Amino acid sequence: MNPWLRETLRSGTIASLVMMPPGFGFQWAGWRIGHYGPKVANWWADHPGPALLFGQHLLIGWLSTLPLLWLLARTAAGLRPLVAAAAYGAAYYVAVNSLVLPLMFGDRLPWQLGWQTILPSLVVHIVFGASIGITARRFIAEQRSRPS
Repeated sequence: MNPWLRETLRSGTIASLVMMPPGFGFQWAGWRIGHYGPKVANWWADHPGPALLFGQHLLIGWLSTLPLLWLLARTAAGLRPLVAAAAYGAAYYVAVNSLVLPLMFGDRLPWQLGWQTILPSLVVHIVFGASIGITARRFIAEQRSRPS
């Protein structure tokens, strides 16, 4: 298997799983989290069940992991993978979850709704990125040592 694909699947799966407990914690506390998963899943199914939502969660995780791995392996960001990957998670939240998705679905921006809407998703996206920064360290080091 291609090493980039293998690491994307490995680190992306781990990160997608690691972000779930804090998400469930926020959900248990009554905070808004996972708002767009069902909305996106409605593109594929009228009544998406837990299996489809989980599969979609993993797929989005993998698609989000590959660009981060590239950044860490091919830029100076890889010199501090944990910090850079956590920053990627925060930037991903800002770009995708706080701008693109609300605008696409005609929702108010989280920034208009308050920190109780921002914090849960921001935290789980930072956890996602940080997880990849940790789990992909060996891969990043190997790729950085190879000529481009």
